[in-house]
Amino acid sequence: MPTASRQRGAQLRERFLTANNMFADRKDAAEKLASALSNYKGQNPLILGIPRGAVPMACVIAERLEGEVDVVLVRKLGAPGNPEYAIGSVDESGWSYVSPDAPAAGADESYIAAEKARQLETIKVRREMFTAHRESIDPEGRMVIVVDDGLATGATMIAALHALRARKPQRLICAVPVAPPETVERVQPYCDEIVCLDAPQFFYAVGQFYSDFPQVSDEEVVELLSPRNGG
Repeated sequence: MPTASRQRGAQLRERFLTANNMFADRKDAAEKLASALSNYKGQNPLILGIPRGAVPMACVIAERLEGEVDVVLVRKLGAPGNPEYAIGSVDESGWSYVSPDAPAAGADESYIAAEKARQLETIKVRREMFTAHRESIDPEGRMVIVVDDGLATGATMIAALHALRARKPQRLICAVPVAPPETVERVQPYCDEIVCLDAPQFFYAVGQFYSDFPQVSDEEVVELLSPRNGG
């Protein structure tokens, strides 16, 4: 028979899995993040979304904080046979972060090198697509807020923050609706401040915290960043 502690753990997990989702959708999460970041309103912050899911959120936050919006291009390095599981990440400069869990996921040096090259090519294509009609905004000397729709391993956010730190922002803030506690701790050294609305112990995937969590297409990102939309 299970022990009392195991029974309590199972009950907690059941309550967690059957509870209402924390956010209605990305817009709802963005509005709540904007409220948490309201002290930056009026400081002309630069809000950078990690494509694709965080770009609609970045646009909402930029509007609420009276700032500018752009993208920061990074890509996760997917695990062998499981591309959705991040064993690391790479930024636009080619710098990469490799998780300590990468070997356990079956990623050796040759695999990582090939995956990095593949993701850098994707970054190149996306840069040409997303900012075809304007230059990217220089973060130097700016109050920079990097937004994602949630963190799992934190690998992609770490690459984004590393890339931006090299470009000398005045202050570098990571802003996410949700992340597991250990990920918050992992990301913290790479920024000046981390704003995370909740860090639940029971964390399985970012999408579980949203009632509506559709994929965001490249076309949607291009439209959001177009000059006619203020991007």
